[in-house]
Amino acid sequence: MSTADNKRSVLVGIFVLVGLVILVAGIFMLAGQQKRFISSVSLKAVFDDVAGLKSGNNVWFSGVKIGTVKKIEFYGDSQVEVTLSVEESAQQYIRKDAVARISSESFIGNKNIVIEGGTQKAPPVQDGDRITAVNPLDTDELVETLQKNNNNLAAITSDIKQLTSGLTKGEGTMGKLLTDSTLANDIGAMVANLQQTTQNTARASRALNQFTAKLNTPGGLANQALTDTTVYSQLRSSMAQLQEATNSAAALTENLRETSAKLNNERNAMGVLLTDEEFARNLKNTMQNLETSSEKFDQNMEALQSNILFRGFFKKQAKEEEERLEELQKQQ
Repeated sequence: MSTADNKRSVLVGIFVLVGLVILVAGIFMLAGQQKRFISSVSLKAVFDDVAGLKSGNNVWFSGVKIGTVKKIEFYGDSQVEVTLSVEESAQQYIRKDAVARISSESFIGNKNIVIEGGTQKAPPVQDGDRITAVNPLDTDELVETLQKNNNNLAAITSDIKQLTSGLTKGEGTMGKLLTDSTLANDIGAMVANLQQTTQNTARASRALNQFTAKLNTPGGLANQALTDTTVYSQLRSSMAQLQEATNSAAALTENLRETSAKLNNERNAMGVLLTDEEFARNLKNTMQNLETSSEKFDQNMEALQSNILFRGFFKKQAKEEEERLEELQKQQ
Protein backbone atom coordinates (compact mmCIF):
# COMPACT_ATOMS: atom_id res chain seq x y z
CA MET A 1 0.00 0.00 0.00
CA SER A 2 1.39 3.38 -0.94
CA THR A 3 1.82 6.35 1.36
CA ALA A 4 -1.04 8.22 -0.35
CA ASP A 5 -3.40 5.35 0.31
CA ASN A 6 -2.36 5.27 3.96
CA LYS A 7 -3.04 9.02 4.33
CA ARG A 8 -6.42 8.61 2.66
CA SER A 9 -7.36 5.75 5.02
CA VAL A 10 -6.30 7.78 8.08
CA LEU A 11 -8.36 10.79 6.99
CA VAL A 12 -11.40 8.60 6.31
CA GLY A 13 -10.99 6.99 9.74
CA ILE A 14 -10.75 10.41 11.41
CA PHE A 15 -13.87 11.65 9.63
CA VAL A 16 -15.74 8.47 10.57
CA LEU A 17 -14.66 8.83 14.20
CA VAL A 18 -15.71 12.49 14.34
CA GLY A 19 -19.05 11.55 12.76
CA LEU A 20 -19.61 8.85 15.37
CA VAL A 21 -18.76 11.27 18.16
CA ILE A 22 -21.20 13.84 16.78
CA LEU A 23 -23.89 11.17 16.40
CA VAL A 24 -23.44 9.93 19.97
CA ALA A 25 -23.45 13.50 21.27
CA GLY A 26 -26.63 14.26 19.33
CA ILE A 27 -28.27 11.14 20.67
CA PHE A 28 -27.41 12.13 24.24
CA MET A 29 -28.59 15.70 23.68
CA LEU A 30 -31.90 14.57 22.24
CA ALA A 31 -32.28 12.02 24.99
CA GLY A 32 -31.50 14.73 27.54
CA GLN A 33 -34.16 17.02 26.07
CA GLN A 34 -36.65 14.17 25.99
CA LYS A 35 -35.42 13.06 29.41
CA ARG A 36 -35.06 9.49 28.21
CA PHE A 37 -32.53 8.64 30.87
CA ILE A 38 -34.46 10.15 33.79
CA SER A 39 -36.75 8.00 35.94
CA SER A 40 -40.35 8.87 35.24
CA VAL A 41 -43.93 7.84 35.98
CA SER A 42 -46.89 7.70 33.63
CA LEU A 43 -50.06 9.75 34.21
CA LYS A 44 -53.16 9.75 32.06
CA ALA A 45 -55.86 12.31 31.27
CA VAL A 46 -58.93 12.00 29.02
CA PHE A 47 -59.92 15.03 26.91
CA ASP A 48 -62.88 15.68 24.63
CA ASP A 49 -60.57 17.57 22.26
CA VAL A 50 -56.76 17.82 22.35
CA ALA A 51 -56.72 20.92 20.06
CA GLY A 52 -53.67 19.78 18.02
CA LEU A 53 -51.61 18.37 20.90
CA LYS A 54 -48.84 16.02 19.68
CA SER A 55 -46.61 13.40 21.21
CA GLY A 56 -43.40 14.92 22.49
CA ASN A 57 -45.00 18.21 23.57
CA ASN A 58 -43.95 19.45 26.98
CA VAL A 59 -45.69 18.99 30.34
CA TRP A 60 -45.46 21.90 32.79
CA PHE A 61 -46.14 22.19 36.51
CA SER A 62 -45.94 25.55 38.33
CA GLY A 63 -43.92 26.97 35.41
CA VAL A 64 -41.39 24.12 35.45
CA LYS A 65 -41.04 21.52 32.69
CA ILE A 66 -41.51 18.13 34.33
CA GLY A 67 -42.11 15.81 31.38
CA THR A 68 -43.46 15.22 27.90
CA VAL A 69 -46.54 13.87 26.16
CA LYS A 70 -45.78 10.17 25.68
CA LYS A 71 -48.80 8.90 23.75
CA ILE A 72 -52.12 10.10 22.34
CA GLU A 73 -54.86 7.63 21.48
CA PHE A 74 -58.62 7.49 21.14
CA TYR A 75 -60.65 6.58 24.19
CA GLY A 76 -64.29 5.53 24.25
CA ASP A 77 -66.63 6.86 21.58
CA SER A 78 -65.14 10.27 20.83
CA GLN A 79 -62.67 11.14 23.57
CA VAL A 80 -58.87 11.15 23.52
CA GLU A 81 -56.59 9.66 26.17
CA VAL A 82 -53.25 11.37 26.64
CA THR A 83 -50.41 9.57 28.43
CA LEU A 84 -47.90 11.83 30.18
CA SER A 85 -44.35 10.94 31.10
CA VAL A 86 -43.58 12.88 34.28
CA GLU A 87 -40.28 13.00 36.18
CA GLU A 88 -40.31 10.87 39.27
CA SER A 89 -38.85 13.76 41.28
CA ALA A 90 -42.00 15.85 40.60
CA GLN A 91 -44.37 13.02 41.55
CA GLN A 92 -44.56 14.03 45.23
CA TYR A 93 -45.83 17.52 44.33
CA ILE A 94 -48.66 16.36 42.06
CA ARG A 95 -51.78 15.38 44.01
CA LYS A 96 -54.56 13.07 42.94
CA ASP A 97 -57.03 16.00 42.78
CA ALA A 98 -54.80 17.96 40.37
CA VAL A 99 -56.14 18.83 36.90
CA ALA A 100 -54.50 18.76 33.46
CA ARG A 101 -55.22 21.57 31.03
CA ILE A 102 -54.11 22.00 27.40
CA SER A 103 -52.39 25.34 26.85
CA SER A 104 -50.23 27.07 24.25
CA GLU A 105 -46.70 28.43 24.45
CA SER A 106 -48.02 31.46 22.51
CA PHE A 107 -51.16 32.46 20.63
CA ILE A 108 -50.15 30.33 17.65
CA GLY A 109 -47.36 28.30 19.31
CA ASN A 110 -47.05 24.61 20.16
CA LYS A 111 -49.57 23.05 22.52
CA ASN A 112 -48.53 21.70 25.89
CA ILE A 113 -50.05 20.21 29.03
CA VAL A 114 -50.19 22.28 32.20
CA ILE A 115 -50.85 20.44 35.48
CA GLU A 116 -52.27 22.70 38.15
CA GLY A 117 -54.25 22.66 41.36
CA GLY A 118 -54.28 19.94 43.93
CA THR A 119 -54.49 20.19 47.71
CA GLN A 120 -52.28 18.90 50.48
CA LYS A 121 -55.15 16.78 51.79
CA ALA A 122 -54.97 14.55 48.72
CA PRO A 123 -52.12 11.98 48.44
CA PRO A 124 -49.49 12.17 45.69
CA VAL A 125 -50.20 10.50 42.35
CA GLN A 126 -48.92 7.04 41.58
CA ASP A 127 -47.64 5.53 38.36
CA GLY A 128 -50.58 4.94 35.99
CA ASP A 129 -53.04 7.26 37.80
CA ARG A 130 -55.59 9.19 35.81
CA ILE A 131 -56.05 12.89 36.70
CA THR A 132 -58.93 15.18 35.86
CA ALA A 133 -58.75 16.86 32.46
CA VAL A 134 -60.01 20.35 31.60
CA ASN A 135 -61.01 20.81 27.98
CA PRO A 136 -59.22 23.66 26.16
CA LEU A 137 -60.89 26.73 24.76
CA ASP A 138 -62.20 26.40 21.23
CA THR A 139 -60.02 28.71 19.13
CA ASP A 140 -62.65 28.99 16.40
CA GLU A 141 -65.30 30.04 18.91
CA LEU A 142 -62.83 32.48 20.43
CA VAL A 143 -62.08 34.02 17.04
CA GLU A 144 -65.80 34.16 16.22
CA THR A 145 -66.49 35.90 19.53
CA LEU A 146 -63.67 38.35 18.87
CA GLN A 147 -65.15 39.06 15.43
CA LYS A 148 -68.55 39.77 16.95
CA ASN A 149 -66.93 42.04 19.52
CA ASN A 150 -65.07 43.86 16.74
CA ASN A 151 -68.35 44.38 14.84
CA ASN A 152 -70.05 45.66 17.98
CA LEU A 153 -67.10 47.94 18.67
CA ALA A 154 -67.29 49.30 15.11
CA ALA A 155 -71.02 49.98 15.52
CA ILE A 156 -70.41 51.70 18.86
CA THR A 157 -67.63 53.79 17.31
CA SER A 158 -69.98 54.82 14.48
CA ASP A 159 -72.69 55.81 16.98
CA ILE A 160 -70.20 57.82 19.02
CA LYS A 161 -69.03 59.54 15.83
CA GLN A 162 -72.61 60.52 14.93
CA LEU A 163 -73.26 61.67 18.50
CA THR A 164 -70.17 63.84 18.65
CA SER A 165 -70.99 65.26 15.21
CA GLY A 166 -74.48 66.22 16.39
CA LEU A 167 -73.05 67.76 19.57
CA THR A 168 -70.60 69.80 17.53
CA LYS A 169 -73.42 71.05 15.29
CA GLY A 170 -75.55 72.00 18.30
CA GLU A 171 -78.22 69.38 17.70
CA GLY A 172 -80.32 68.15 20.61
CA THR A 173 -80.34 69.31 24.21
CA MET A 174 -76.69 68.47 24.86
CA GLY A 175 -75.63 70.13 21.61
CA LYS A 176 -77.49 73.31 22.54
CA LEU A 177 -75.99 73.15 25.98
CA LEU A 178 -72.51 73.05 24.48
CA THR A 179 -73.06 75.68 21.78
CA ASP A 180 -75.89 78.00 22.94
CA SER A 181 -74.43 80.68 25.22
CA THR A 182 -77.91 81.83 26.33
CA LEU A 183 -78.83 78.37 27.55
CA ALA A 184 -75.46 78.08 29.26
CA ASN A 185 -76.08 81.39 31.04
CA ASP A 186 -79.54 80.22 32.11
CA ILE A 187 -78.08 77.02 33.51
CA GLY A 188 -75.40 79.07 35.26
CA ALA A 189 -78.10 81.25 36.82
CA MET A 190 -80.03 78.15 37.86
CA VAL A 191 -76.93 76.71 39.47
CA ALA A 192 -76.36 80.01 41.30
CA ASN A 193 -79.97 79.92 42.53
CA LEU A 194 -79.49 76.37 43.69
CA GLN A 195 -76.35 77.40 45.55
CA GLN A 196 -78.24 80.28 47.17
CA THR A 197 -81.05 77.93 48.11
CA THR A 198 -78.51 75.53 49.58
CA GLN A 199 -76.99 78.33 51.64
CA ASN A 200 -80.44 79.42 52.85
CA THR A 201 -81.24 75.85 53.77
CA ALA A 202 -77.98 75.60 55.68
CA ARG A 203 -78.77 78.82 57.59
CA ALA A 204 -82.28 77.59 58.34
CA SER A 205 -80.82 74.32 59.56
CA ARG A 206 -78.40 76.15 61.85
CA ALA A 207 -81.23 78.33 63.19
CA LEU A 208 -83.34 75.23 63.78
CA ASN A 209 -80.45 73.61 65.63
CA GLN A 210 -80.07 76.69 67.81
CA PHE A 211 -83.81 76.72 68.48
CA THR A 212 -83.86 73.04 69.44
CA ALA A 213 -80.80 73.61 71.63
CA LYS A 214 -82.70 76.34 73.46
CA LEU A 215 -85.68 74.02 73.81
CA ASN A 216 -83.37 71.47 75.43
CA THR A 217 -81.83 74.03 77.82
CA PRO A 218 -82.38 72.80 81.41
CA GLY A 219 -84.73 75.08 83.37
CA GLY A 220 -86.57 76.42 80.34
CA LEU A 221 -90.31 76.19 80.00
CA ALA A 222 -90.13 74.06 76.86
CA ASN A 223 -87.64 71.66 78.44
CA GLN A 224 -89.76 71.35 81.55
CA ALA A 225 -92.89 70.83 79.46
CA LEU A 226 -91.12 68.04 77.59
CA THR A 227 -89.39 66.37 80.55
CA ASP A 228 -91.08 67.43 83.83
CA THR A 229 -94.31 65.50 84.44
CA THR A 230 -95.41 67.98 87.12
CA VAL A 231 -95.21 70.92 84.72
CA TYR A 232 -97.00 68.85 82.11
CA SER A 233 -99.79 68.09 84.58
CA GLN A 234 -100.09 71.78 85.50
CA LEU A 235 -100.22 72.78 81.83
CA ARG A 236 -102.84 70.14 81.20
CA SER A 237 -104.91 71.40 84.14
CA SER A 238 -104.56 74.99 82.92
CA MET A 239 -105.66 73.96 79.46
CA ALA A 240 -108.68 72.20 80.98
CA GLN A 241 -109.56 75.34 82.95
CA LEU A 242 -109.09 77.47 79.85
CA GLN A 243 -111.36 75.11 77.93
CA GLU A 244 -113.94 75.36 80.70
CA ALA A 245 -113.69 79.17 80.69
CA THR A 246 -114.09 79.13 76.92
CA ASN A 247 -117.20 76.99 77.24
CA SER A 248 -118.57 79.33 79.91
CA ALA A 249 -117.86 82.35 77.73
CA ALA A 250 -119.63 80.63 74.85
CA ALA A 251 -122.63 79.90 77.08
CA LEU A 252 -122.62 83.50 78.33
CA THR A 253 -122.49 84.76 74.77
CA GLU A 254 -125.40 82.52 73.86
CA ASN A 255 -127.39 83.80 76.89
CA LEU A 256 -126.62 87.40 75.93
CA ARG A 257 -127.74 86.66 72.39
CA GLU A 258 -131.01 85.18 73.63
CA THR A 259 -131.51 88.11 76.05
CA SER A 260 -130.81 90.58 73.27
CA ALA A 261 -133.30 88.79 71.07
CA LYS A 262 -135.89 88.97 73.84
CA LEU A 263 -135.19 92.68 74.42
CA ASN A 264 -135.73 93.30 70.72
CA ASN A 265 -139.04 91.43 70.85
CA GLU A 266 -142.00 93.84 71.02
CA ARG A 267 -144.22 91.19 72.62
CA ASN A 268 -142.71 91.48 76.12
CA ALA A 269 -142.53 94.37 78.57
CA MET A 270 -138.79 95.06 78.13
CA GLY A 271 -139.15 94.94 74.37
CA VAL A 272 -142.03 97.38 74.49
CA LEU A 273 -140.12 99.58 76.92
CA LEU A 274 -137.08 99.71 74.59
CA THR A 275 -138.77 99.85 71.21
CA ASP A 276 -142.25 101.46 71.59
CA GLU A 277 -141.81 105.26 71.42
CA GLU A 278 -145.44 105.99 72.32
CA PHE A 279 -145.20 103.84 75.43
CA ALA A 280 -141.98 105.67 76.33
CA ARG A 281 -143.75 109.06 76.05
CA ASN A 282 -146.62 107.83 78.20
CA LEU A 283 -144.21 106.42 80.77
CA LYS A 284 -142.37 109.76 80.83
CA ASN A 285 -145.61 111.65 81.41
CA THR A 286 -146.54 109.22 84.15
CA MET A 287 -143.21 109.76 85.87
CA GLN A 288 -143.64 113.53 85.64
CA ASN A 289 -147.12 113.22 87.17
CA LEU A 290 -145.74 111.05 89.96
CA GLU A 291 -143.01 113.61 90.65
CA THR A 292 -145.61 116.38 90.79
CA SER A 293 -147.83 114.29 93.09
CA SER A 294 -144.85 113.55 95.34
CA GLU A 295 -144.08 117.24 95.72
CA LYS A 296 -147.70 117.96 96.58
CA PHE A 297 -147.66 115.06 99.08
CA ASP A 298 -144.55 116.55 100.74
CA GLN A 299 -146.27 119.87 101.02
CA ASN A 300 -149.33 118.24 102.57
CA MET A 301 -147.15 116.37 105.08
CA GLU A 302 -145.43 119.61 106.11
CA ALA A 303 -148.82 121.14 106.57
CA LEU A 304 -149.93 118.23 108.78
CA GLN A 305 -146.83 118.57 110.91
CA SER A 306 -147.61 122.20 111.48
CA ASN A 307 -151.18 121.30 112.48
CA ILE A 308 -151.67 121.22 116.25
CA LEU A 309 -153.69 118.02 116.04
CA PHE A 310 -150.82 115.98 114.56
CA ARG A 311 -147.81 117.74 116.15
CA GLY A 312 -147.63 115.35 119.13
CA PHE A 313 -147.73 112.31 116.88
CA PHE A 314 -144.82 113.49 114.76
CA LYS A 315 -142.77 114.44 117.85
CA LYS A 316 -143.28 110.98 119.26
CA GLN A 317 -142.16 109.45 115.96
CA ALA A 318 -139.01 111.61 115.93
CA LYS A 319 -138.14 110.66 119.53
CA GLU A 320 -138.50 106.94 118.83
CA GLU A 321 -136.24 107.32 115.79
CA GLU A 322 -133.53 109.02 117.90
CA GLU A 323 -133.68 106.25 120.56
CA ARG A 324 -133.36 103.59 117.84
CA LEU A 325 -130.24 105.29 116.42
CA GLU A 326 -128.62 105.53 119.87
CA GLU A 327 -129.30 101.84 120.50
CA LEU A 328 -127.59 100.96 117.19
CA GLN A 329 -124.53 103.03 118.06
CA LYS A 330 -124.22 101.28 121.47
CA GLN A 331 -124.38 97.87 119.83
CA GLN A 332 -121.57 98.86 117.43
